Amino acid sequence: MNSSLLQKLTASPGKTHSTGDFSTSYTASWSKKHGLERLERAISRMRDLQDKLFALDRHSVLIIFQALDAAGKDGTIEHVMTGINPQGCQVFTFKEPSTEELDHGFLWRIYRDLPERGRIGIFNRSHYEEVIVTKVHPELLLDEKLVDVDDLHDVDADFWSRRYRQINDFERYLTETGTEVIKFFLNVSRHEQHKRFRDRLQDPAANWKFSLADVRESEFWDSYQRAYSDMLTHTSTALAPWYVIPADHKWFMRAAVAEIICERLGRLGLHYPELSEQQQQDLHQAMKEIDTVTI
Repeated sequence: MNSSLLQKLTASPGKTHSTGDFSTSYTASWSKKHGLERLERAISRMRDLQDKLFALDRHSVLIIFQALDAAGKDGTIEHVMTGINPQGCQVFTFKEPSTEELDHGFLWRIYRDLPERGRIGIFNRSHYEEVIVTKVHPELLLDEKLVDVDDLHDVDADFWSRRYRQINDFERYLTETGTEVIKFFLNVSRHEQHKRFRDRLQDPAANWKFSLADVRESEFWDSYQRAYSDMLTHTSTALAPWYVIPADHKWFMRAAVAEIICERLGRLGLHYPELSEQQQQDLHQAMKEIDTVTI
């Protein structure tokens, strides 16, 4: 991916952002055929980079997907990560917190599922639910037993400022200790979301994806757009920027995500481990001994 396209898809750190400033249907003038070809090439490169990541065992990679319902998180994860070694990849989905999770700080359940060195961790939704869903429905915060929230009057601008700071500090810590944090906001239009809801209702094979709660939650569209805009403004940092991916055309969304992942992995200088002198001697000895084995 060239630098101008990458910049176009990045929520520049330190600036005020609105989701409306980013196109949901942009395709960089690619044809669908060209986009699918780019996706295949990116998956092939990603397979090579992941193999080196796993072998080197020094870095880990955390890929975060945030989006409104029906934007395509599941499909993007499936199509983009389809070619990599499943031994080196883990996918976690964060939904409504459990009773146990509510008895801890909001980052506790995130810490539990962070990827080990050498692995890629994928979060389908993440700690950002705590500045998205809770911002649209602040009453949910009353269940979190927070020391600084007795009632909804305490959920003010200072509260959200602290949450954004805590998230940024958390991601800085991850980055400085070897985890590459790659964040995608899949930006779908209201019209396309509605169309996909209807498709799910009309396709028996997709009925299982349908949730009445998703449709009802779409009534809060404007509130979610404001929450996501604030998220981009306050948590797109130099170390962990947000990539705002147009999601109305799935083929472009998947190709763009795959290429950005490759670009970020490429920055890590991944390579296969170099053998020590002793390991090289052992290798030569093993070659000699294997030739003497009678088959």
